Amino acid sequence: MTEPTTLWHATTAQPAPRAAPRTGDSAEVVIIGGGFLGLSCALHLAQAGVSVRLLEARRIGWGASGRNAGFVVPHFSRADPAMIRARLQADAAARLLDLVAQGGDLVFDLARRAGLGAQAEQVGWLQPAHSAAMAQALQARVRDWQALGRPVEWLDARAMEARSGVRLYHGALRDASGGMINPLAYALGLARLAETAGAVLHEETPVSALNRTGDGWTLHTPAGPIHAGRVLLATNAETLGAARPLGRAVLPLTVHQIATTPLDGETVARIAPHREPASDTRTNIFTWRLDADNRLISGGMALVPVGAGNRLPQKIMQRAVHELRLPPDTTLAHAWQGTAAMTTDALPLLAELQPGLIGAVGCNGRGVAFTTALGRALAQSLADGAPLPLPAHPARPIPFRPLARHAPALVLARGLWSDARALRHPPQF
Repeated sequence: MTEPTTLWHATTAQPAPRAAPRTGDSAEVVIIGGGFLGLSCALHLAQAGVSVRLLEARRIGWGASGRNAGFVVPHFSRADPAMIRARLQADAAARLLDLVAQGGDLVFDLARRAGLGAQAEQVGWLQPAHSAAMAQALQARVRDWQALGRPVEWLDARAMEARSGVRLYHGALRDASGGMINPLAYALGLARLAETAGAVLHEETPVSALNRTGDGWTLHTPAGPIHAGRVLLATNAETLGAARPLGRAVLPLTVHQIATTPLDGETVARIAPHREPASDTRTNIFTWRLDADNRLISGGMALVPVGAGNRLPQKIMQRAVHELRLPPDTTLAHAWQGTAAMTTDALPLLAELQPGLIGAVGCNGRGVAFTTALGRALAQSLADGAPLPLPAHPARPIPFRPLARHAPALVLARGLWSDARALRHPPQF
């Protein structure tokens, strides 16, 4: 198994691998997948007194939960409250909006309990508007979230320039409950909390198949079969073994990330005087944040995926230097990539695959906050029969998925043109 080459894996101490299960082991609930969703659900199930085992095919934080940029964003990526209300019945829309809104505060509460210290900063999150049209859309979104009692505000163009040193934005949505985190340290912290609460975690334990039995499920692992009363698939966009039916219902999106060497104090004070992470509204989204040691982290997607791992990090680096006017001697220190699970309707998917077998996937790039909150909500449902936090739907395979997985690149190609047009009209002060 190849160790991920992320900044987080290079700078975060990891424990020895957890032991595999033994033949005949059992639990009321078995969770497949050791990312934020599975870990949060395991923690909250254990706190509720439910016996729970978590099976991770590799190591905690090996997948998307250890490869993302660590933005804690209690919002949807491609939806807003008005869209949610239009698509869902009133009670379901209210539950989903409440679930999303809880994410930031829950993440940072758990991070404090796990002792993350400076690796977790609840300093707010910025979504800058790259055009006048997007500024209007974000202002409407601000009003919607404010009506729900959320700590969201609109910053005008001057305020956004003061917070970033960047003059091109027409303003920004700011959510005070957001922030940034070392995602690997957070995943490992959730694992410690879950074990302290009584959950049993196993690493290097892939599940090749599931079989329905009279009183639950048999899970087939290299260590032998184990038994579960109920099963939660929390496997992101994976399609191997037991994850296949869930993974085929989403599109995998490869996201590339880079980190620089630590920036000097003057540059930090100019581009992030309040240390807020930002991700703007362009189709070719521009993101930036600092880590605890003031390394700049940014990311991007490839228009042509072939060979992108070799060429895209330098392009992301050049963009960050240009847009944030970084010192020309700023050095690229780390480059890595991860996979986000994208749904065709921009909403997360909760799938009831069979009685006693559910799966959740499709955070659309907002995984840190949303999966943490969703894991807690699913635990409440599994523990005491509370309503599912989302309407359950079948996990229908995406037609022509090998071709459809290239759709994000086509959207990006079209978006590059519209982004360029919008940037020709900067805000007038």
